[in-house]
Amino acid sequence: MPSDKTRPTTPRTLIDFAQPHGDARRLRLGFGAPSRVLVARTAAEVRPVLDAVEALAREGRWCVGYLRYEAAAAFDRAFAVHAVHAVHAAEGPLAWFGVHDEALPWPEAPGDDAAPSIDWQPGISRADFDRRMQAIHRAISDGELYQLNYTAALHARFDGDAQALFMALRQAQPDGYTAFIDTGEEQVLSVSPELFFDWQGDRILTRPMKGTAPRGATPAEDEALAQRLRTVPKERAENVMIVDLIRNDLSRVARPFSVRVPRLFHTEALPTVWQMTSDVEALVREGTTLADVFGALFPCGSITGAPKVSAMRMIRELEHEARGVYCGAVGVVRPGGHATFNVPIRTVTLRNGEARCGIGSGITADARADAEWEEWHHKRAFLDRAGQASTPSFDLLETLALADGELRDAPAHLARMAAAAAHFGRPWNEETVAHCLDGLKARHAAGMWRVRLLLDAQGTPRAEAFTMEAPSARVRLQLAERPFDEAHGDFTRFKTTRRAHYEAFAPTAPGVFDTLLWNRDREITECTRGNIALLLDGRWVTPPLHCGLLNGIGRANRVHSGQLAEAVVRVDDLPRVRALAFVNSLRGWLDADLDGF
Repeated sequence: MPSDKTRPTTPRTLIDFAQPHGDARRLRLGFGAPSRVLVARTAAEVRPVLDAVEALAREGRWCVGYLRYEAAAAFDRAFAVHAVHAVHAAEGPLAWFGVHDEALPWPEAPGDDAAPSIDWQPGISRADFDRRMQAIHRAISDGELYQLNYTAALHARFDGDAQALFMALRQAQPDGYTAFIDTGEEQVLSVSPELFFDWQGDRILTRPMKGTAPRGATPAEDEALAQRLRTVPKERAENVMIVDLIRNDLSRVARPFSVRVPRLFHTEALPTVWQMTSDVEALVREGTTLADVFGALFPCGSITGAPKVSAMRMIRELEHEARGVYCGAVGVVRPGGHATFNVPIRTVTLRNGEARCGIGSGITADARADAEWEEWHHKRAFLDRAGQASTPSFDLLETLALADGELRDAPAHLARMAAAAAHFGRPWNEETVAHCLDGLKARHAAGMWRVRLLLDAQGTPRAEAFTMEAPSARVRLQLAERPFDEAHGDFTRFKTTRRAHYEAFAPTAPGVFDTLLWNRDREITECTRGNIALLLDGRWVTPPLHCGLLNGIGRANRVHSGQLAEAVVRVDDLPRVRALAFVNSLRGWLDADLDGF
């Protein structure tokens, strides 16, 4: 329907899409108020909208929009979906496209407001999750399906600036196929890493994403996790099932014998997870339309399961609300008809003051409930990163001991800060940092000093020195009363001035030196100012990095020398611990007592 509104200063639509065929340039554009809006509110209207989108694009217009998952009913009556009006949060058109006569430059300053912190609430309890996992496993065992992509939605209240939230999400989940679409009725904030399809001329490419692993705390652990993802039979089988499904779907619009799989089991590094993708491509038959492509492929098999009809039927039974834009398709059709759509995972929708974000995973016969639950946690980490983007700015931090003009473990500290700079995308010049430290050493050539080395967002270092008293021979520790929820967060894995999550666990009893932390799985992690060593079963051990802790320099030195071995220690193991020590590079090894044990 035509729109008479004047184009606003801030674009209502933003597209930042990767070029899937290896071109480093991105499709990064803004769009104002559309000259026309195409909307489908019933299944019968979806194909005519897609036909109109294709015709207008071939006339030279830009068409940007989305299809809800529930639009699947327009392409095959066997596809079971919730009625669109079944859940208030998911109400909205089955398809929406804004038509634009021209594209605008990407905005330099898209919004003045900082992204607000959002209190996301889970849409399913762990007990319900386990019950539904059992139901899926029964269906697989009975031969009803091979795999099912099960999801649930997170919900939150939201009354902030939608475009500012999108920019924070995009910073937390960069690259990929990101889009911001404000229809006036709702806002779609998609930072999806998954390509649904790219269709240009007679060539079509799909890139299903199946297989997930967390990122490692060190480069070695990171690469080991990626290698495991590429080689574990469960992950490979899950990927191949969906590749086979999409090959079959694609054959419906492909020229005979043109469907091929040029790449299998490719791992892509995202900020919070490794994802595995495969490429499936084909040459489309002459006369194929955009509606035909959607009819063959939609919804993407990576977010349904296999076989698709059986999987979608069970999805409707298990998921008590419509998916909405999540797991549908968001994309752009360029002038001339080149169409690129994502699979809108990692996607937030805003409607009537409510924010909604779906999280899910593919369930196979050998999937375990605890592992899938943890995968959901890893996948939602981009929301936590976006929330962190709205916090006050922070500096990277290293704390070193300066003894009579010599910095203890300086190379290791600088290497760790360089790794943090790379992770947070900050400039790093080791010569500049070394020059900064040399100046401080010259001013403090005698005595013991505690040095704080800081690196700001522009890569500018500064160093501060404070008088350091001799440490106590023995210290007291207290055990945290609740789990340390940020054990696996960026601001735990890397040392920065953002320490509110640690300060919340500061000792409360007089004379207590520090607090011993533990994660949601009741695994011991570290103290708030250093690592922990424990004498357990006749050997000194320290928690491994995957429990969620800073890779302390003092800890790393002792692991490398063999003084400490890595081992998971749980809260329930503490009565068997015969001795403890607080460990860091600044203070060294301090024997410790734990209150209550």
